[in-house]
Amino acid sequence: MTDLSHSRNNVWRLAIAQALAGANSTVVFATGAVIGHGLAPNKSLATLPISIFVVGMAAGTLPVSAIAERFGRKTAFQVGTACGIAMGVIAGLALYLHSFALFCLAMVFGGAYASVVLSFRFAAAECVAPADRAKALSTVLAGGVVAGVIGPQLVTYTMYLYPPAAFMLTYILAGAVALIASFVLAGIQLPHTPAKADAVGGRPLGMIVRQPRFIGAVVCGVVSYALMNFLMTSAPLAMKLHGHSQEASNLGLQWHVIAMYAPSFYTGKLITRFGAKPVVVVGLALIAMSAVAGLMDVALMNFWVALILLGVGWNFGFAGASALVLECHNAAERTRVQGLNDFIVFGTMALGSFASGDLLDRYGWEVVCWLMFPPVLIAFATLAMTRGSARQPAVESPAAK
Repeated sequence: MTDLSHSRNNVWRLAIAQALAGANSTVVFATGAVIGHGLAPNKSLATLPISIFVVGMAAGTLPVSAIAERFGRKTAFQVGTACGIAMGVIAGLALYLHSFALFCLAMVFGGAYASVVLSFRFAAAECVAPADRAKALSTVLAGGVVAGVIGPQLVTYTMYLYPPAAFMLTYILAGAVALIASFVLAGIQLPHTPAKADAVGGRPLGMIVRQPRFIGAVVCGVVSYALMNFLMTSAPLAMKLHGHSQEASNLGLQWHVIAMYAPSFYTGKLITRFGAKPVVVVGLALIAMSAVAGLMDVALMNFWVALILLGVGWNFGFAGASALVLECHNAAERTRVQGLNDFIVFGTMALGSFASGDLLDRYGWEVVCWLMFPPVLIAFATLAMTRGSARQPAVESPAAK
């Protein structure tokens, strides 16, 4: 098989694995707050399982980077899928025993799995020529379109199959989906440069993070992902509290996840043609519009429109910010820089996730929506400060040689 064939095979396997693994995250976001509301000793803790899931994402990023640097990304991927399987088994047991604490433990493993899954986009970008990196990155994210169908339908058709423990079979099957993803990932062939060799020619991390372009990329990634998580975490429970059914909530989340990933078929081309910054600007604007839709009414259609706008906005904002990160490092620095970026993004997400449940319980859906606007304005201001900052010269990938 030629290097070009290997590259295409890797990208498509990563996209398929993204589709399967993304279904796990979708299940968590569709049911986590609802399950928490039923199991938690205090209703203000309803979104705690999702918050712990996000903490697991943040906590997993740096160990995942270390494993990838020392043993290769493929090993890190298999460790991640093992965590996904563990989440399904432990969560299923927690629901059978009606244990809130055990369910929260399952979310730690689920978050660790999600942190590995989100590194797929960078892995795809590394195995193609520099000119194709944005396209490869967005192709992998596009795999989430399938996740947007699999996840909610998995919830809808399995949540009441075992009435004494609602959602138990949902999580057990989510673990089975992670097992299937592990077989898909077993066939990838990614280049592995040992950690010692990676360090040659790399700048100190402190120098890299002081770049205006890196600061802008991180801030925009944080705002795009944190606000998406902030609103998405609250929406299913808010829909339930306003009298909408779980099935209607599942359908709304399905369209949200499809909206998150469907634009990826074009996002890479838009980034290549117009640059990452304009794409990020559009994404931030759409995220703000999702809050406007949520403020207009609590009718089911308003929730759905808000979630769809939020999904598209996240895609443009996060894909654009990820492309900006690729402009801030060379091959010797990539693992450390990408790991640090994801750690900051997911760590900040955890704060928003922890706050959303209490804010919704205390002040309601309207306040949750109003709080979306200040971070968007901060991201716009930070992005404007990167104007004219230098890019890190691209380093040819192994596939391009």
